[in-house]
Amino acid sequence: MFIENVYKGKPDAWRYILGVFLIVLVYFMASIPFGIALMAEAGAEKVAGMSETEMLSVLDPNTTLFYMLLPFVFTFFGILVIVRFLHDQPLKFLVTSRSSFDWSRVVFSFLLVSIIAVLSFLIDIAFSPDDYAWNYDPERFLGLVLIAVLMIPLQTTAEEILMRGYLFQGLGAAFKSRLAPLLITSISFGFLHALNPEVAKLGYGLISIYVITGLFLGMITLMDEGLELSIGFHAANNLVIALLVTSDWTAFQTNSIYKDVSDPVLAEYIILPVIIYSLVGFIFSKKYKWNSWKSKLTGPVSISS
Repeated sequence: MFIENVYKGKPDAWRYILGVFLIVLVYFMASIPFGIALMAEAGAEKVAGMSETEMLSVLDPNTTLFYMLLPFVFTFFGILVIVRFLHDQPLKFLVTSRSSFDWSRVVFSFLLVSIIAVLSFLIDIAFSPDDYAWNYDPERFLGLVLIAVLMIPLQTTAEEILMRGYLFQGLGAAFKSRLAPLLITSISFGFLHALNPEVAKLGYGLISIYVITGLFLGMITLMDEGLELSIGFHAANNLVIALLVTSDWTAFQTNSIYKDVSDPVLAEYIILPVIIYSLVGFIFSKKYKWNSWKSKLTGPVSISS
């Protein structure tokens, strides 16, 4: 079983504490170029007094997106190195309980979520055309596509491997429970987004949808005994958003096709994702014939499994 893969490596608590420290260190070291670029453009004193939203508008959107995604690229490879050499765990066991990583699951999840996301957007723009402005610039959009397609899957996969892989297994071994890592990582996932510009715009109530998202991704990971579906889901969600629509108050301010010029309402950003998660979860459960929900979501983690 997926969490029990932790015992195929070295699950000592000190290794996970050191591993998390090293992962955070890699992330912050890889964030330095963004800070240097901002200071070179606007000056160190001015940057020091900027909000996160203001920082996102200093550089060209494509350049900003590149620098925002860069730390996740380094984190992705950093986690792989840490797991292999600090925990002596084969990389496959970090991401799946199957004999090999199931790319078909990733592709199915990616396509399903992409189709639902695009359809949802088209329905919204059909009913509320005044909420969107045409933002397409061929040259800038091409640059966006290159950066997004190459780097966003690494960003989202790094988050999934860290939250639903590395921490799931480490916390599972520490608490001997499947529920503990599900709740801890979901709440952490929510509060890690507390400084996002979206939260500043819509209020702290928006954190609830990040927690719900963490719960959903954690549940499909536990039910499917691997990260394939969550990796596909997360990549599709972020990629479609980056390419289709941007706004002045989101973390991803890109050279997308459309720009959202509406006055956002918190309820819409909570209700619609919950509906989509419910639909996607139902489709996954039927396609992959999930059962034993209680034991898979709340059961014990056993070294003998």
